[in-house]
Amino acid sequence: MLLPKEFVSYIATQLIKRLTPTYMEAANPAVAAEITGGLVLQELEVEDKLNDDVRDLLSQYSEYMRREGISYQEMFKKIKTQMIRERKIVRASGRDTGDSMKLSRDKITDISHKLVAVMRKGRDFRLKKDQNEVRLEIVRTITDILQVEDKADRAARQKIRAQKREIVEGADEWAVLHRRYYADELRKLGIEIG
Repeated sequence: MLLPKEFVSYIATQLIKRLTPTYMEAANPAVAAEITGGLVLQELEVEDKLNDDVRDLLSQYSEYMRREGISYQEMFKKIKTQMIRERKIVRASGRDTGDSMKLSRDKITDISHKLVAVMRKGRDFRLKKDQNEVRLEIVRTITDILQVEDKADRAARQKIRAQKREIVEGADEWAVLHRRYYADELRKLGIEIG
């Protein structure tokens, strides 16, 4: 998953805090945050499922790719791009589209449209402003939070690179250190993800 589930919960809670009372009312802010977080997680899981499907497909051709000298990463990108077009999915990974943040600008916009639709239909929400104003505030809020998250991620990666010995990204040790440093950096920025 592009973002840890705990961080998605943080985003959802902050969205509800930022939107109430100016943009909307929530009958129960905790329930509203849970609904919001659930929708964001669901949207991120779409790309995770797509990545799994691409890996499954490529595993069937691994011997052929090895024999022909075809790069796994290159083929992964091509097949993923083709499946995104076929399935009409909005690409979530910002780094795949050149965005500096983990989530692409297009995915943030897509999520904002879906959140506003849920808020308009749900009993737990009552919009107080025009739905486009609410949607734009959702985009601003998510973008602001992701910029803070990006700082924490970069700082965690820098700490790993500063180790006396080289730790290869993707290794178990790297993942453990990144998780720890990432949580520490978020905590310094006032974000507690547990």
